[in-house]
Amino acid sequence: MTGDHTNVDYSLLGDEHVRRYRETDGEVGYVWNGAPTLLLTTTGRRSGAPRTAPLIFGRDGDDLLVVASVGGSPKHPAWYLNLQSDPRASVQVKAERFAVEAHTASADDKPRLWQIVNEVWPNYDVYQSRTDRVIPVVVLTPVRSSVG
Repeated sequence: MTGDHTNVDYSLLGDEHVRRYRETDGEVGYVWNGAPTLLLTTTGRRSGAPRTAPLIFGRDGDDLLVVASVGGSPKHPAWYLNLQSDPRASVQVKAERFAVEAHTASADDKPRLWQIVNEVWPNYDVYQSRTDRVIPVVVLTPVRSSVG
């Protein structure tokens, strides 16, 4: 998807975005400013409590791709730091909920994956230009439960 993302609608953010997404199985909140979003629930690295963030995502085969951009902030988002502490997390995409294992894209993989996520949300290039921090692409790989 391409388009002008300079006029972003911030009417659905943070905890309210999470609440409405969960209540409606993504009917409200899955598409945010023309981009698909998921809910990522990590384990707080200090609190041990579940922490949920709505994030724009792309797809690479079965893997989901999210970007730790925070709009080009100089610091990594809390959810990314949580994943560094414990890479196991859960995701909700519309009504589907499943476990994932997260890892940061390698330097070799990042250019290809960055292109995928930048097609979903072209502002990522703008965000990277705002910071000296290297903005990570995080790969969320679904964990298939083994039965029997």
